[in-house]
Amino acid sequence: MLTVEQVEKSYVQGGMFSKQRQQVLKKVTLECRPGECLGIVGESGSGKSTLGRLMLGLERPDQGTIRFEGRDVTDRRARMGQISAVFQNYTSSMNPFLTVQDAIMEPMKAQRKAGPGQHKSVKERHRLEQRNHESVLSPQKAAAAKVDMLLAQVGLDPSYRLKYAHELSGGEAQRVCIARAISTEPKCIVLDEAVSSLDVSVQIQVLQLLKSLKSLYKMSYVFITHDIQAAAYICDRLIFFREGRVEETIAVEQLKHVQSDYARKLLKHQISF
Repeated sequence: MLTVEQVEKSYVQGGMFSKQRQQVLKKVTLECRPGECLGIVGESGSGKSTLGRLMLGLERPDQGTIRFEGRDVTDRRARMGQISAVFQNYTSSMNPFLTVQDAIMEPMKAQRKAGPGQHKSVKERHRLEQRNHESVLSPQKAAAAKVDMLLAQVGLDPSYRLKYAHELSGGEAQRVCIARAISTEPKCIVLDEAVSSLDVSVQIQVLQLLKSLKSLYKMSYVFITHDIQAAAYICDRLIFFREGRVEETIAVEQLKHVQSDYARKLLKHQISF
């Protein structure tokens, strides 16, 4: 589904006129399969978030290709409504001047402007339910009904529709960001440190929520994190990422049998660092 082939990425060091470049990604090759949660685990500065931005088409690789269902992700049409993201900093992810409803609806509006053909249904019962509602409601009320459904799916009351970002707790704000990410019913979500800023008790709740939504929407996740314990809870496979390279790939149930010294070191440090 999402394939990364021989990807390299570097950035200029020492100012805009400098000729020095720092190599951040070095011939990275990996694949996230349909319906899979693929974890990318590494220490700070390992390049994993850079890889996430490239997967989302926010930046271009220097070399190599990243494809989603065979199409280059740098083509906006290939990823529109099909790949979403949830980031660590939920406060900056939400426009402070938008209500929760408007924030959730932003991706849906962008998708409609891009034209038909990108949207897929989540489950037959939800599609039929929405069709019945939309046939009798005005566009505004139909949109509100869709937002109410999304809020319910992430465990928030419909009254949150009219709230602003500053009125939400961290866990509530991240749930809104998740609702926004699933609003276009994507096939893949890139989760970049999506639970790292939350309290431990809230982290567990959000991880459970992500698991249930993945099952409901039949999505794939790319779960980027420094927390192996969180990754082991939600992921099917883990990629240990070190200094811009794939160090080791292993199924979660085989974690005790990692081969590389680096993976062993991370696991030894209480599976979290």
